[in-house]
Amino acid sequence: MKKALVLTNGLLHTNDAKTAHGLIRGSERFDIAGIIDGPATAGKDAGELLDGTHRGIPVFDSLASALEQLQSVQYLIIGIATVGGVLPPDMLEIVKQAIQHRISIVNGLHEYLSEKPDILALAAKNEVELIDVRKPKSRKDLHFWTGEIYQVKASIIAVIGMDCALGKRTTARLIRQACAAAGINAQMIYTGQTGWLQGGEYGFIFDSTLNDFVSGELEHAIVRCWKETRADLILLEGQSSLRNPSGPCGLEFLISGNARQVVLVHAPKRKYFDNDPHWGEIPSVESEIELIEKLGSRVIALALNTEDCTEEEYRHFQKHYEELLKIPVLLPIQEGVERIIREVRG
Repeated sequence: MKKALVLTNGLLHTNDAKTAHGLIRGSERFDIAGIIDGPATAGKDAGELLDGTHRGIPVFDSLASALEQLQSVQYLIIGIATVGGVLPPDMLEIVKQAIQHRISIVNGLHEYLSEKPDILALAAKNEVELIDVRKPKSRKDLHFWTGEIYQVKASIIAVIGMDCALGKRTTARLIRQACAAAGINAQMIYTGQTGWLQGGEYGFIFDSTLNDFVSGELEHAIVRCWKETRADLILLEGQSSLRNPSGPCGLEFLISGNARQVVLVHAPKRKYFDNDPHWGEIPSVESEIELIEKLGSRVIALALNTEDCTEEEYRHFQKHYEELLKIPVLLPIQEGVERIIREVRG
């Protein structure tokens, strides 16, 4: 794996840094050597800041201080996912500095570095790569839906959220890991840039795919994964949520991806979509489950994101939803997801 720094530039504590959060929790593609954030977090361990788990990933206040302490850094990964995929100007300056130190850049935003003439020239001069993960595929590389999905014999489980930035990808990764420990051949289809950055082999970037080919790209990834791995179980990383007005998403996983089972992720103290009252209130879990069931799928577990909750509160929510829904209610970060193994063995 190539050694990489992750740039958050003061946003590490926010949901905008969910790409960095995923990389802190693990990557099979990059060796994460440190996080560049700012004075408020410098000197601390990124894992401890994220979820209390020491991971040996230091936080630095600047690129210069990181390079003073680390050797042979090969990549700088932009570790944020902003609304609209815009690269903040202050980060662009740090990107230029990294290129001048002959460090290649990995960018998961919609604002492509390879389309900025000055950045492109600087990269060429210093002989480094510009990797725009979200850059759309060319037409010749896209797949249209064929119906081949119905030949897949593996169980297909979609991990769908009630909103954005709830931990869908993390929950899916934890389930895959728990399955592996239990001797179940589980694979995961990534659908966002962070999934690729974490080392995902099968998948595509959902929000960079021409709409006409989303269902086909999803089907192609699932079918290819099953043919090559003969997986018992295939997990689909969800995007956004079924009813988030800024980007409703999820029907494709259930219908085109033929996911007949769902793990639903919910933050019980989040009231509005993307925490914005103007976007509207998040519907109830019960109504979301009813909607999913009307689409022909079954929710086999609820996973809780415990943001803004005390331990007493999230334990209360866990008990409440288990009594109400009669399904396992998981605390992925606090307890892991092993309780779902019995459900997936079916």
